[in-house]
Amino acid sequence: MKKGMMTIVMFLTLYTFGEVSSNFTFSSNYFWRGMTQTMDSPAYSGGFDYSHESGFYAGTWGSNVSFGGAGLELDLYAGYAGETESGIGYDFGYINYAYPEVDDADFSEMYGSLSYEGFGFTYYVGDEFGDYYEFSYGVGPVSFSYGDYEDTGSNYLIGYAFALGGFDASVAYSSFMAESMTEMEDEDGLFFTIGASF
Repeated sequence: MKKGMMTIVMFLTLYTFGEVSSNFTFSSNYFWRGMTQTMDSPAYSGGFDYSHESGFYAGTWGSNVSFGGAGLELDLYAGYAGETESGIGYDFGYINYAYPEVDDADFSEMYGSLSYEGFGFTYYVGDEFGDYYEFSYGVGPVSFSYGDYEDTGSNYLIGYAFALGGFDASVAYSSFMAESMTEMEDEDGLFFTIGASF
């Protein structure tokens, strides 16, 4: 509760110094790094973002989940992003993943990413579950990404984005290949997402 109140106070305080936006999304399945977080059930998510002209940003995002006794995920993040004169984008930040119903499930990551003309690379340094890196490429409405999660498995995602009745929508296919030593199962699925930003 205290964390939620602090987040609200932070955004109300920062509002006069930058821009605040919100977002809401419905998805037929919540995939994270190729692994379903909702047992292949729908997800309802949303959040608030603050951005400053200097490049600083901060935000909070939440979604329903279903694993290990957790029913809610609440993320807090902050970072610095921008673009050089030659068109190279950069983004460095920190994110905390919290699961209020499970005491020892929270973890955090630091990340850094570079992008150029549709190509992107992001590296996450984790404090609990290892590091993760991801290559991505997007052209028009089509996007592709490949990622590898240390000691867990690799995944790829192919997506197609389009407008639907004034909303942002997409159809995507996700596939996860588990490391043999984890005894986890491979996963894959087609899912639909629709949402909007305000």
